[in-house]
Amino acid sequence: MAGVGTGTVSRVVRGTGSVSPDKRERIKQAIDALGYRPSHTARSLLYGRSRMIGVYIPMLAGTFYTAILQIIDTELRAAGLHMMMGFGTGKGEARAEAVDGVNLLFARGCDGVILLTSPLQEDDLARFGAQAKRLVALNYALASIPEQCFTVDHVAGGRLAARALLDQGHRAIAVLGGPGAVQDNVERIEGFMCELEAAGIDTGAMWVGEHDFSSSAGWSGAQELLASRTRFTALFCANDEMALGAISRFYEAGIHVPRDVSVIGYDDAPSAAWAAPPLSSVRIPWREMTASGVAELLNLCDGGRRRVARRFHVSLALRASIARPGAGVAGGAARAPSSAHR
Repeated sequence: MAGVGTGTVSRVVRGTGSVSPDKRERIKQAIDALGYRPSHTARSLLYGRSRMIGVYIPMLAGTFYTAILQIIDTELRAAGLHMMMGFGTGKGEARAEAVDGVNLLFARGCDGVILLTSPLQEDDLARFGAQAKRLVALNYALASIPEQCFTVDHVAGGRLAARALLDQGHRAIAVLGGPGAVQDNVERIEGFMCELEAAGIDTGAMWVGEHDFSSSAGWSGAQELLASRTRFTALFCANDEMALGAISRFYEAGIHVPRDVSVIGYDDAPSAAWAAPPLSSVRIPWREMTASGVAELLNLCDGGRRRVARRFHVSLALRASIARPGAGVAGGAARAPSSAHR
């Protein structure tokens, strides 16, 4: 139809090599007329790469992962690659779901896989064989593949959160943690408690809850705290979504943040700055950490030498949700939850 050889057509389709403007235009017209689309499968067989990167997240819920996935997708598209998602259901054992999810992404032909806050452990890597060399972990570390892990010092992050409350004069502090099986949650809680203990606070007498990182879990955790009749003037939540859920429950109970109770979260998700009141949080440099993780994975896949940062620092984003201690709250005095949450 275009009156040219297959090699010329191939150069136009791939966007490589020299082709005269006249021939290029004739080929493009023929492509449009025929409705031709390059075969992704054929290209994968030809070049030995799918140009697809898998991303596994523990659950598809809330807003936390949205911003990180956008960063990953932007970085991959800039490199001419695309993203394929895998995620846990939250109904099975999280570790087994992660193993199955990673295996599925590789089985679908992904060149490499990015793991976000995964429950995978060291001995799980053996299940992936040689493919483990094309894994990158974000927000947690595995000792056997340190160069493929991109995270922060979450113990230091927990200490920062505790220091923010201590500096305001808080001593009656409650903690709403995430799942006990999640490494970065354990580390941030450990750092928080260590800082309080160094300040002379008996952490063994504190109210500590464990939930699943969702906003609804934050609401439920705050309800449990109020029902416990524990007096507290500040609450540390192990992520921002739980903090926002807790603030919602406090609002329903007639508890003002920060006049009655201070609340600090963790991650500094985009929603934190737009909360009412704006939420203080421990800031994780997600953009830098994620971009470096993507660059390292692409280097592992294609032998490139993209620039990769290895050290990332936590900091505090102090906003209106924390203040000097007010009257505090004894849980038994709070109003019952609204019918919408019963």
